[in-house]
Amino acid sequence: MAKPWYVQLFENYGEKYDQEVFTQGTLGECDFIEAELNQNKDFKILDVGCGTGRHAIELTRRGYQVTGIDFSEAQLRRARVKADQENLAIRFLKHDARNLPFKGEFDAAIMLCEGGFSLMETDEMNYEILKNVAGSLKREAVFILTTLNALYPLSHPLNEFYEGLKSEEIASYDSQNFDVMTLRDFNLVSFTDDDGVKHQIQSNERYYMPSEMTWYLRSLGFDRVEIFGAKIGAYSRADRLSKEDFEMLVVARRG
Repeated sequence: MAKPWYVQLFENYGEKYDQEVFTQGTLGECDFIEAELNQNKDFKILDVGCGTGRHAIELTRRGYQVTGIDFSEAQLRRARVKADQENLAIRFLKHDARNLPFKGEFDAAIMLCEGGFSLMETDEMNYEILKNVAGSLKREAVFILTTLNALYPLSHPLNEFYEGLKSEEIASYDSQNFDVMTLRDFNLVSFTDDDGVKHQIQSNERYYMPSEMTWYLRSLGFDRVEIFGAKIGAYSRADRLSKEDFEMLVVARRG
């Protein structure tokens, strides 16, 4: 059986991942996270789909205790190297976000840049990620995540957005079909891995409506769900979500 596309992409894509356009806004994104946590350094934070650890490392630099989890050993290996270079003690663990071992352990969770969520093959699998993150949090907690905004492809051709990202140094995307019934984009991903080998794989990503995200999170016990536009490196409560935003930023609170 062929490996899922997201496993194939991240098998050997740690150094290249750090060159992607969407990984360049770490400082501003962590500024927003800190503000949402009221700069409470006692908070234990779970970074879901942590990738090469950019948010976990920056938040640890700022004095927070962070645990990063990811499905890709290559991504985690890169994260550990980066943390070791700065003598930062961070738990980077390999876990499937659909089956997390934590129970009421964390004060906050972040899941940014499609950290697993929206990449799964079915809606049920994506929901399992939200459910497992919710179960990892304490009774009173905050969950900050970004996901793909369905308002965007319903108003714009996705390939116009992808064209603006094209570079020989990073992955490129070619949307083959956006299914308005399932809100899934089937696209061809072309990339060069860390060993210089070129690949092409078929991906399948789910875009979400704001109302869906609100319902999902409220069903998991979050009594306050706020949704904003997600600008790389410039998350802001003043950024009202619109059809011009490729991603949405969700802040959910419980208790």
